[in-house]
Amino acid sequence: MQTAANKEFGGLITRLVQKEDLSREEAKGAFYTILKNETTDMQQGAFLAAMTAKGETKEEVAGSWEAIYELDTVKVLSDDHRPIVDNCGTGMDSFKTFNISTAASIVAASGGIRMARHGARAITSVCGTVDMAETLGVDVECSADVVAESINEAGIGLFNGMSAEIHPQALGRILSNIHFGSTLNIAASLANPAMPKIGVRGVYSKEMIMPVSGVMKAIGYERALVLYGSIDNSHKGMDEASVCGRTYCAELTADGEIVVYDFRPEDYGLHTCDPSDLIPVPDMDREARDFVALLRGEKNGARFEATALNAGLIFYVAGSVATINEGVMKACSALKQGSAFNKLENWVKIQNRDPKEGVRRLRALTEAGTC
Repeated sequence: MQTAANKEFGGLITRLVQKEDLSREEAKGAFYTILKNETTDMQQGAFLAAMTAKGETKEEVAGSWEAIYELDTVKVLSDDHRPIVDNCGTGMDSFKTFNISTAASIVAASGGIRMARHGARAITSVCGTVDMAETLGVDVECSADVVAESINEAGIGLFNGMSAEIHPQALGRILSNIHFGSTLNIAASLANPAMPKIGVRGVYSKEMIMPVSGVMKAIGYERALVLYGSIDNSHKGMDEASVCGRTYCAELTADGEIVVYDFRPEDYGLHTCDPSDLIPVPDMDREARDFVALLRGEKNGARFEATALNAGLIFYVAGSVATINEGVMKACSALKQGSAFNKLENWVKIQNRDPKEGVRRLRALTEAGTC
């Protein structure tokens, strides 16, 4: 490594430690340096930790995203001009739930929304998006073209943010070597190869709602909902809409305005639930069996309501319904009828280099039942 370059990069770290914000171009340049591995591993980790500790600005996240998208993201194009939607959380939240975003995305896909997901394996949680999809039988190491085909044919696909098939330069290298949340949780999650224009994104704190909504507007989103879910009588919260307390939102509307509001589950006919009912179990197979039972309409309670609320928000922001309340009712119907499981089964068949093996894994979960 060149000493002069290391000193220059070290200067950026010092500024972050001193709580000084970087410009969008400075953040972009720093992430180019990291992605191209042009400074030491120690400095790369220090930069990510310092920016996270300071708190990322809208400009810093946008610059980081720009570097990742330009330098290290495979792009996919489609002749199908129907809108596509992304739904994911940043991670780094203080309360870890079962994989709500995956369940909600499958429910939304069962209701006609084309979902282009972009996720990773668990970094700070028990069960990441990629971990759950893999356990269910989805091929998470396939090429971006296979994922794009799944989006078009099955109505849902998942780009593995830690796979060299999706981010060939460096992102997998970095994410696999850190075990703390960082700016990458936001910037990298936005580097979706399908570049959707509509999205629902959960963030790890109320303070990140406005910066992330601003970033999404700046990089070309046309409709978006950025949210943080709280838990009553607790300092903890989640990067999902909450059925355990109040959810805080910023909505990017079709006319480019950002509208701020909040709601409780009771506002949409749901209940305030015990947060302990949302905690995943450490056994991935058992967790996947419970997940399948939920999509088959065999479970009620907190997990059902959390999935319905978050899927309802997808229906709303995608324009499938006029109100969030209508979206929640549509999601409840899909869960009760089991149509969400049918969508999961189709997804496993299409996003797979070995469809028979994927279906075998999914059927093994259904045959085992719940514990």
